[in-house]
Amino acid sequence: MIYKIYPALLFLFLSFGTDSKNTSETKKLETKTFAKVDNLTIDAKIESVYHMIDSNHFVLPEMKSFSEALKGFYLLKEKGLIQKDILTLVDFSLSSNTKRLWVIDLVANKILFHSLVAHGKNTGDEIASFFSNQNSSNKSSLGFYATGEVYQGKHGLSLRLDGLEKGVNDNARERAIVIHGADYVSESFIRGNKRLGRSQGCPALPVELTNAIIEVIKNKSCLFIYHPSRSFVSEEKLIS
Repeated sequence: MIYKIYPALLFLFLSFGTDSKNTSETKKLETKTFAKVDNLTIDAKIESVYHMIDSNHFVLPEMKSFSEALKGFYLLKEKGLIQKDILTLVDFSLSSNTKRLWVIDLVANKILFHSLVAHGKNTGDEIASFFSNQNSSNKSSLGFYATGEVYQGKHGLSLRLDGLEKGVNDNARERAIVIHGADYVSESFIRGNKRLGRSQGCPALPVELTNAIIEVIKNKSCLFIYHPSRSFVSEEKLIS
C-alpha cells in the first residue's frame, strides 16, 4: 500500500536500522534522512511505487507529475499541514480536453477518480499557460493546497482551499479559489466549443462528480496543481 510504502521509502533510504522506541523520534530520523538522500534515489523509489498503483481502469498520471506530487505530499504530511492519506493531482501540462485530475487513495494505493477539470479563463484557452496568485486575475494558481471545509455556494456544494506556498497560491482563500461543479466542465461542452469551459481560477469539476469527489477529499487532504514551469515545492516557502 502506498501509505505504508511511501514512508517506507525513507526507511529504505536508511543504510542502517532504527530501533526507535518512540514515534516522534522516528519521524525526526525519517525527515533528516529524507533531506540527505540523493534525488535520483528518491525518484527510483517513487517510480517503484508508481508502478504498483491500482489504476482502477483509469489512465495513470504521468510519472513526472506524480513524482512531484508524492514528494510534496510526504513533506506536507510530516509538517502537519495535511492529515488525510488522499492525494489529488491536477496536471495542467495536459490539454483541458483530456481528463487531468486524479484522486488517489494512498492507503489502498488506488485511483478513485479520474476527471476533467477546468482552469482559469486568463490561464489559457485549451492549454494552461499563465498563472497568478493575484486577486481578480481570473488565473489558476499552481502548487500545493490543503482542502478545507465544505459549504453551499452559487455553484452548489463547494470546497474551500488553502494555498500552502507563499507567493504562489497563498491568496487562494481570499480569492475564493474553491472546488465546485460547473456545467461547462463536460464532454458535451468540449464537443460544442472545441475546448473545455474555463473558470475564474477555480479547479471546477463535472457536476455529476463534484459531490462524490468533495466528500472524499474534504478536510485537510492534499491537492497539487502541477505544471512544468514550476514543478517543485520549496520548503522555505511553505506556510508555517
